[in-house]
Amino acid sequence: MFTGIVRELGTVDAFDGSRLVVASPETAGGVVVGDSVSIAGVCLTVVAAEEGRLAFDVVPETLSRTALNRLEPGDRVNVEPSLRVGDPLGGHVVQGHVDAVGTVRSVRPEGDSRRVWVDAPDAIVRYCLEKGSIAVDGVSLTVAALDGEGFEVALIPHTLAVTTLGDLEPGDEVNLEVDVLAKVVERLVEVRLP
Repeated sequence: MFTGIVRELGTVDAFDGSRLVVASPETAGGVVVGDSVSIAGVCLTVVAAEEGRLAFDVVPETLSRTALNRLEPGDRVNVEPSLRVGDPLGGHVVQGHVDAVGTVRSVRPEGDSRRVWVDAPDAIVRYCLEKGSIAVDGVSLTVAALDGEGFEVALIPHTLAVTTLGDLEPGDEVNLEVDVLAKVVERLVEVRLP
């Protein structure tokens, strides 16, 4: 489990379509083989951690449901190690189980911050509500506005500086995970209705 608070910006060292290697010295020093780490919002299992780099096996199922297949050596990625008992929950509950891939519609400066619209499938938009939570490439964000095609988020200068979201441009693909609590509530209500 994660919180959507990025702990480090990593750099893709290598990716051959099945083995992803990320230079992430801060995170690599605190994890062991078998630990879960969120890379661009995708929960992956560490298969090697050495010399400041983390390696992960990425299977076709993961590639078909995420935007990881766009990664190339040199690309920056958001990195968050999994929570440990007693860690603060600074964002919201994030599982690293990507629900869909969205596409950046627009990026608009707003003083030192930015407003970003993301087009998303209906399966995502139905769970979005203004002031509700959503994870974009593993970053816990608050939905600022909605329309029938997607949602808008407001990115503060800190988020722009310490995550990959500051690099977003129209047309970029992003990993999306809706608030799991919304899905749980929907399921519970569904089960109780006659």
